[in-house]
Amino acid sequence: MRPGTGSPTGAPAGEAHVGEECGVFGIYAGSDGSADVAYAAYNGLLALQHRGQESCGIAVNDRGVISYSKGMGLVAEVFGHETLDRLKGRMAVGHVRYSTSGASVRENAQPLVMRYIKGTLAIAHNGNLTNAYELHQALARQGCIFQTTIDTEVVAYLIARERVEAPSIEEAVRRAMPKIHGAYSMVVMSPQKLMAVRDPHGFRPLCIGRMGGSWVFASETCALDACGAEFVRDVLPGEIVVAGPDGLRSIRDPVAVKKSLCVFEYIYFARTDSVIDGVSVYEARKRAGRLLARQKPVEADMVVGVPESGIDAAIGYGEESGIPFQKGIVRNAYIGRTFIKPDQSERERSVRIKLNALSSAVRGKRVVLLDDSIVRGTTSARIVSMLKDCGAKEVHLRISSPPFLWPCYFGTDIPSKEDLIACRHSVEEIGRLSYADSIDFLRLENLPKILGRGCGGFCDACFSGKYPAEIPDYLVAQKDYDYCTPIQRL
Repeated sequence: MRPGTGSPTGAPAGEAHVGEECGVFGIYAGSDGSADVAYAAYNGLLALQHRGQESCGIAVNDRGVISYSKGMGLVAEVFGHETLDRLKGRMAVGHVRYSTSGASVRENAQPLVMRYIKGTLAIAHNGNLTNAYELHQALARQGCIFQTTIDTEVVAYLIARERVEAPSIEEAVRRAMPKIHGAYSMVVMSPQKLMAVRDPHGFRPLCIGRMGGSWVFASETCALDACGAEFVRDVLPGEIVVAGPDGLRSIRDPVAVKKSLCVFEYIYFARTDSVIDGVSVYEARKRAGRLLARQKPVEADMVVGVPESGIDAAIGYGEESGIPFQKGIVRNAYIGRTFIKPDQSERERSVRIKLNALSSAVRGKRVVLLDDSIVRGTTSARIVSMLKDCGAKEVHLRISSPPFLWPCYFGTDIPSKEDLIACRHSVEEIGRLSYADSIDFLRLENLPKILGRGCGGFCDACFSGKYPAEIPDYLVAQKDYDYCTPIQRL
């Protein structure tokens, strides 16, 4: 599953599996000149590839002149030495994209580079704006011409308009922030400065690192590790962090809203070796497995995790239950995450060739199977059937998140409610439809326990229906609002 960058039209993308997110990266090179910013961005994007596999791009600033390269496909496919060697400069921003809405085409690949009266801007954005449609229409009526169908272009226009009167680019960003609602973690590159910006709710992660005299911004700490940077801290909700000739500084107006980091970052989106807002993703997933072992114990011979996001929860389940964790499913390492496939038939084909049961390990065994979530239920049914076809005596399905009951408006592309199996079936019915001998989801009241005390606030609206921010009526209607009960506001 996965968040991404949406469309000003607000039209849902209709993926078959939960989709989310993009990954952003930025680097401001120190005066020692030791950092090759293009290669640093490339390495950072490789580490963030799990956050988006549709398109990618890198923009580099050479004394105010911004050049860029982007294309459809994986980072290693789009960029080679010849391209990277041409991208010389002191600053760079990079992006990997998964489209929650907006066409999966090259025009929508990021970073978005815009030339205007004050120079050039390059923006890479992760998240969805809930008021993108209204902003898009207002700007269009004023004569703005849009080249893409992504809400990042709306943000770029707003910053550029504010910059005409603002004394600095960071002040222009500060003035634009109250006008954009929803989720946005982004890096913004101007001719002289590089900024990391996180929305007041902190829906999406963003962190700061240091590499010698260079400053690095990234969606996850694993990207800092990949380029040799040392983690400094997370960007705070509502904060603008500016790297420039005078070093690093912070701008943060008082935030009157509760921090609401997407909890699914810990369950699925983030890479297991990342630390987000002080919480280890690996430890959070193991805690989920331990909680599942306590919720509904079962007699079994082995614990198996669905690669890759079910593995950590399976380790935790095994540690808590005393049932040995073993490898029972083999993953084809050269197949990308199925949630990212934009077409339903592509996703189903990739599932068929992505996973295979290890017959010698599961034959005659009672198996506890850990997975991160169930959306439509078709994938779970196939995996359970695969294990039983290979001789598993029993398969007990355990899910390290609560059932999906509500759509997301902040960048996680959860299908409409009619496509969510938990909106139409009870937990017991889902178990039968999945061919499992028993089933259990992580209970909603146990969700905060997977984070410990470090996170400080999260959004679980896709499970609880309690949204931390107001949702426009037209977005609610597009997500089949009438299918279940009305949405709630925290």
